[in-house]
Amino acid sequence: MHEYLSKIASPKDLQDLSNKQLKQVAVEVRDVLCNLVATRAAHFASNLGVVELTIALHTTFDFSRDRLIWDTGHQIYPHKLLTGRYDEFSTIRTRHGLMGYPNPAESDYDLFVTGHAGSSVSTMLGLRSGDDIQQEGDRRAVAVIGDGAFPSGIVYEALNNAAGMNANMLVILNDNKMSICPRVGGLADYFDRLRMNPFYTGLKSEVVKVLNNIPLLGDPTERFLAQVKESVKAGLHGGMLFEELGFSYIGPIDGHNIPLLRKYLAMVKKQKGPVLLHVVTEKGHGYQPAAEDPVFFHTPPVFTEDDEGAVVTQTSNSKAYTHYARDAILEEMRSNEKVTVITAAMCQGTKLEPVREEFPDRFFDTGICESHAVAFAGGQAKTGLRPIINIYSTFLQRSFDQVFQEVSLQNLPVLFMMDRAGLTAPDGPTHHGNYDIGYMRMFPNMTVMAPGDADELTAMTKFALTLDNPSAIRYPKTNAENIERKRTPIEHGKSEVISTGNDGTVISYGTQLAEAVKAVESLKEEGLDVGLINARFAKPIDTETILGALESSNFVVTVEEGALMTGFGSAVLEAAADAGLTNIAIRRLGIPDTYIEHGERAQLHADLQIDASGIATVCREMAKKTGVLEAAN
Repeated sequence: MHEYLSKIASPKDLQDLSNKQLKQVAVEVRDVLCNLVATRAAHFASNLGVVELTIALHTTFDFSRDRLIWDTGHQIYPHKLLTGRYDEFSTIRTRHGLMGYPNPAESDYDLFVTGHAGSSVSTMLGLRSGDDIQQEGDRRAVAVIGDGAFPSGIVYEALNNAAGMNANMLVILNDNKMSICPRVGGLADYFDRLRMNPFYTGLKSEVVKVLNNIPLLGDPTERFLAQVKESVKAGLHGGMLFEELGFSYIGPIDGHNIPLLRKYLAMVKKQKGPVLLHVVTEKGHGYQPAAEDPVFFHTPPVFTEDDEGAVVTQTSNSKAYTHYARDAILEEMRSNEKVTVITAAMCQGTKLEPVREEFPDRFFDTGICESHAVAFAGGQAKTGLRPIINIYSTFLQRSFDQVFQEVSLQNLPVLFMMDRAGLTAPDGPTHHGNYDIGYMRMFPNMTVMAPGDADELTAMTKFALTLDNPSAIRYPKTNAENIERKRTPIEHGKSEVISTGNDGTVISYGTQLAEAVKAVESLKEEGLDVGLINARFAKPIDTETILGALESSNFVVTVEEGALMTGFGSAVLEAAADAGLTNIAIRRLGIPDTYIEHGERAQLHADLQIDASGIATVCREMAKKTGVLEAAN
């Protein structure tokens, strides 16, 4: 039991605590976080880094009325502990438990479900505007955004708009020198220079005050001294970029000093207009292994400590689809010097570190700037290179317009390798990659693929780089499987017939193929003869094979780990309609028109009936509906 945390029902319970007691609250929060990652994978280093900042915010503002948005949201755990969710905290990232991101359904202190970076300033500005219009201008508006998210283009659109509106809002730059991986680019260097600036806000203010009191003596001496004055003042303003954008810049200050944070937050709380407070924190602060290796401890595997305090992690020896994708990329880069790889701050997540080390001149990390990454790839492709965009499905959505305008419309051979396609289990709806089938197959010139197993992912990567048009390959976040069978080579728009059946046919798109194989085998033991097709392509679909199955089978069941709306099953229905097939019995299995909450993959698959048991159950239902099952009996 934690002495202070266990008694905090809301942030109001923090108000009477001394700074010494608040420091003990910080200790208890870190203890809870360490206990959590001893039981399950969870965001860790980022949460350790904002403990003091969270405490200072909740003791300075009243967020039962004031507004607070955490950009990206994976650092929300201390906030949840201080807003009445301590007793439920052990359920976080489990089915029907707390979400690992902000969730308004859990608490009024969470305003948006946020899981993608860069949008906090925009949404907070919208809240500020709405409150002003409705005469609730006394509400304070605070957005906390990390330095890793700051390069996102939408941030500067929002800063520009906020300055133009002269909005009363506070943007807190949480500068921990990290994204998920180390930051890249010019802004990272700029923040480094700000952090090393010896003139802190208080000193700056005093020096500027002295300079303003220097008497001027008249022309030409007056002009000379005026120039000196302005030069010195400019040199003292470390945040010139933000000042020029119209924000009052304050900082940098120590983000782990609760009294100092409270002092500065109280000061900026009274300030009018847009303000940027630069807070320097350490990702992983308070737990030395996480502070020394914040990349590994961003979302570490379950770990404990041995008797000597060394970290012992529980890891799996199984190879994931991500590893197969990485190895396929490496193989192609070794054999073709025109192949490049581009990622958007996801080098660690997509396991591309060996690519970065072996081919530093052909590896590009753009930071959290997906739109730029895709347009950048389009430019490379125009010169004759063969760029591969390796990124999570859910994050690629942020570059939708560039996929259309800079790649598909130009018909450029960019390969999109979409990691985390389908359900990402405990990460929940912000990170599930459910929509890529639909948003990629709608574009002309695009080839859209999904491997049935691990070896097919390797073969598809090689095949895609022979195409003269843009292409996309999706694969999930899970351990890889291989299905024993006589393999057929990858051909454009051609599926793979694994077996034929007299009673019905299952058409699987993607890595649910292994579950479909189990389902078909179990049905065969029951006397139901169901065939199986590995679709491989959602665009162009294999109309010859698939329409043939629709015409010859008593029923067809399509299976995909993606949204049914505009998904692979929809493509099959469209092909059937175009061919004039109307009297068909077809059932689509996939993700319905709703957001899927977090939970273990196996649990979610069972709920959606896209596991072996669910597929078999639906086949039985279709067999009964079409009269096949009665005839077989």
